Amino acid sequence: MPDSAAASFQLDARLEADTLSVGDLPLSRLLLMNDSRFPWLILVPRRAGVCELIDLSEADHAALSTEIRQVSGALRDLVPADKLNVAALGNKVPQLHVHVIARTRGDAAWPGPVWGVGRAEPYDAATAERLVAGLCARLGL
Repeated sequence: MPDSAAASFQLDARLEADTLSVGDLPLSRLLLMNDSRFPWLILVPRRAGVCELIDLSEADHAALSTEIRQVSGALRDLVPADKLNVAALGNKVPQLHVHVIARTRGDAAWPGPVWGVGRAEPYDAATAERLVAGLCARLGL
């Protein structure tokens, strides 16, 4: 029987509008931020009403940690990265979500944070499809 928190999960409208779907991991929905300036993934645990990491059960927290490692490794395999930024802020979108961003020296925001820097430059369809396919292959999606 499905967990009621998972069954009633709805992705925040802002996350849905700003991202492309990659697929579902055991716990999290994996999204690609639609900004080609930064290879940027977002994991959203499919649990209703969860805003903070401490709101997750111990089992879900452990699962999320594993998924962050897996997604970070897959992203680093696919794109150049001098640094991986991993963060769960939620100041604008309270739904718990974890950012995994591949950063390179000299990118549009280096060395500062990517939030609020310039305008997003959406992926062209072919580039997005290649990145999503690479992620899916590495993550078994």
